[in-house]
Amino acid sequence: MTAFAATLFDSFRKGARSLLAWPDAAPIDYPFADSDIAQLHRVAPTGEAALDDQTWNDLLLPRYHERLGGGVSIFGKQALYRRLRGGANDAECADQAERLRALMADPARRTQLEAALRPLRDADTETAALLFEGTASTPPAWLRWTWLLPLALLASIAGVILTPLSWLATAGVLYLLIAGQMRYHERVEAWKRALNTLQMLLLASSVVGTRDASAPAVLRDGAQHAVKLSHSLARSILARMSQDGGAYGDWFMLSNVKHYYRTQAIVFAERNFLVKCYLACAELEADLALARTLLASPAWCWAERSGGAIEIEAGVHPLLASPAALSLALEDKGAFISGPNGSGKSTFLRMLGLNLVVARAFGFCHARRARLPALPVYASMQNEDSLLDGQSLYMAELRRAKELIAAAEGPHPGICLIDEIFRGTNHVESVASSAAVLDTLAARAKVVVSSHNLVLASLLEHRLEALCLGRDADGCLVLAPGVLAQTNGIALLAAQGFGAEIEGKAQKVAAWLESYLGQPEAGAHVLNSPA
Repeated sequence: MTAFAATLFDSFRKGARSLLAWPDAAPIDYPFADSDIAQLHRVAPTGEAALDDQTWNDLLLPRYHERLGGGVSIFGKQALYRRLRGGANDAECADQAERLRALMADPARRTQLEAALRPLRDADTETAALLFEGTASTPPAWLRWTWLLPLALLASIAGVILTPLSWLATAGVLYLLIAGQMRYHERVEAWKRALNTLQMLLLASSVVGTRDASAPAVLRDGAQHAVKLSHSLARSILARMSQDGGAYGDWFMLSNVKHYYRTQAIVFAERNFLVKCYLACAELEADLALARTLLASPAWCWAERSGGAIEIEAGVHPLLASPAALSLALEDKGAFISGPNGSGKSTFLRMLGLNLVVARAFGFCHARRARLPALPVYASMQNEDSLLDGQSLYMAELRRAKELIAAAEGPHPGICLIDEIFRGTNHVESVASSAAVLDTLAARAKVVVSSHNLVLASLLEHRLEALCLGRDADGCLVLAPGVLAQTNGIALLAAQGFGAEIEGKAQKVAAWLESYLGQPEAGAHVLNSPA
């Protein structure tokens, strides 16, 4: 009978729990500005040579970061951004790969961590700037006397019994209370949102530290401290239980202002602990996002690190729905890429650049096999003229070329990806300027450049290996040795319906130019000979 009663009670308890349990609310996932996501990288950069802004945008890395960070809080987004911009050294990369392998092999732990870190996704304010470089405000001297204000208010109201003039005192006290609220309203509200984010962080830290035996030591050892710290940052029980009670306390005792200064002192006294929790939770969430990405990716591999050689087999661009897989192998030289209009030269450069960045940051890339250097990447692909800055396209290209040469001559030379160099001037000066800059640049850094100026291939053959992007016999896109033999710019005029008259004129001019400029092979000796 006792066993039956115990079984019955257990069944009743489980049923009651399932009936009374509320379903988990969907996470809010507040939108954040790019500047918010970049804050952790700004205040605590990692790596020796971070990607510059133009490279970040030219390689479409904001879109890739957005895909990685789907369903991730501001903490995880910031950690992913910082890794992508700064990269990782060999030891960091190996440690990261080990963590990712462990997560991918353990679905139960992934589910547990996602549930534990879920409160982070309700945070609506970024706090990296606060924790890494903020300073506490000094409480004003009058704050200690605010308890007198409600007493003075009551006394002035009671004094009305004796004389109507007491209303003047009442108005004076009310003015002080209202002025205090108006003065501090914006600061208090901003701080309230920051505290909410920090409490979400402390909640996630305590849950992960309590439930995950593989969590970082700071979370396991500090789980109880995180709970206590969260309680110390909370408002009073009355303010939490009664919204009206809390509002009365704010208006008549300036409770919110006192809470603002009190909790600021606590946060800055505990800043070291909060920073450790911040980084530990952010990195855990970033690891989870990367593990999910790899499990959902049809094509990826762990990238072996090389000293300078570039080997990527069947590399694809992860942002494309049906990407063409392309391979590249470079040892000492860089590469000059030619190909018909619309063949995908720019896409190839972005595929290569993205995989170089991802391999440097995360240790994997989107390919069948890869051996890539952990070098910084510099891109020059989307130079544009600027009406506001009064800068022409050619001036913008020259500015970027100077930046690439400065980087190549600096302490961190890397890999330069250049698409259609010097489009903003006439053909002769474009070729001359391009050859001079690329020859100098390729002597100091690995250069991969695409251009329709085919004469550059022979001018730079001592620096760059000539490769042509085209279709093989089966119609598949391939990158093969050589230079484009037949251009298709004029043929596209007809294909786009310009008519036979315009096409014929274009062919006449092209024939005259070819005879005037000579064959591309004629320039092989110009730069590769003794002065």
